Amino acid sequence: MPSTQMTRSPRSGAKVMPAHARLHNRALVLRTLFRDGALSRADLARRTELTRVTISDLIGELIDRGIVVEHGAQRAAGPGKPGILVDIDRPGHQVVGLDLSGADRFVGIVLNLDGDEVARDSVPRPADGEGEAAVEATIELARRLTQAATTTVLGIGIGAPGVIDDDGRVLTSPNLGWTGVDLQHRVHEATGQATLVANDANAAALAERVLGDGGPDLLLVRTGRGFGAALLSDGEPVAGSRFAAGEIGHVTVGTDGGPACACGKDGCLEAWVSTQAVTDRIAAGEDRGVVVREAAERLGIALAPVIGMLDITEIVVAAPRDPFGDDFLTRTFETIRDRTLWPFSDGIRVVRSSHGDDIVAHGAVAMVISGRLGVS
Repeated sequence: MPSTQMTRSPRSGAKVMPAHARLHNRALVLRTLFRDGALSRADLARRTELTRVTISDLIGELIDRGIVVEHGAQRAAGPGKPGILVDIDRPGHQVVGLDLSGADRFVGIVLNLDGDEVARDSVPRPADGEGEAAVEATIELARRLTQAATTTVLGIGIGAPGVIDDDGRVLTSPNLGWTGVDLQHRVHEATGQATLVANDANAAALAERVLGDGGPDLLLVRTGRGFGAALLSDGEPVAGSRFAAGEIGHVTVGTDGGPACACGKDGCLEAWVSTQAVTDRIAAGEDRGVVVREAAERLGIALAPVIGMLDITEIVVAAPRDPFGDDFLTRTFETIRDRTLWPFSDGIRVVRSSHGDDIVAHGAVAMVISGRLGVS
């Protein structure tokens, strides 16, 4: 049976030790199998550029841990004995993913390693500020989904709003009433399952990378009840020195004022771009086209210097079609293009996420796959 531990990549600048090298090699093998499917040990050695001895040793360990299985001999392509195919035990493992960012409910899913949905459930979201009730609701949902899984659970991933450190401790999440809540430990203790907790936008970015077509370097922006962003660099989320990278919702956009924000300022990005803000303005009688155009332009103004500084060309937008529509992406791209240097802006792509409303839950699953299998 697989162990209940999950690992995160060493942070940038960390000294690489022999144990890290083994972890890197193991992750490389699992990443190759996850992306390419069943391979012989010889093919794995060629694709990973590791020695056959190293491959044999790692595959033996992974088979003993129940993560990798043998699939019989590969089809012969020439003289000599055909190799035995090995692959991740996809049918034998499932992952639980929770999304705590919804306005009314906490939602969770169970996916297999091919991305197929096995189960889905939800619980009511406690009222703002009811911190302990929110923890209990999270644990209840995690337990129910773990019980709904039909094979071994590889782990539980949780995407939550707020600032969250590398150990899954929620430093602050005002809407959920959490300050210094060790959510990762509490869910693990309650369920017995390996658990990872991360910011919802960071989880969403991993969904694009691990379970979608996203490249290793991308900027994801997500609008819902609030607004958040996440950056992947070489496939890894950029956390920041205080774990608050991507928290740009309360950056003031422009000097001309703007809508009042819940934080007390006027003209915050969240007050312009969040789904809640856009929906409220339209419901109050403002023209939808004007509201969406202003939201897109303010988003483009905020993102242009980030893109110029980091040379990012892939921007993924997780925003519902209602009320934003497709013109939101077009206008955002045009604003970015107008505010960055040509020809570097020529290769910028602004695309809508393919994961729809499930992007955070899918991202929570991707966190576990990344933590357990090293897929990034």
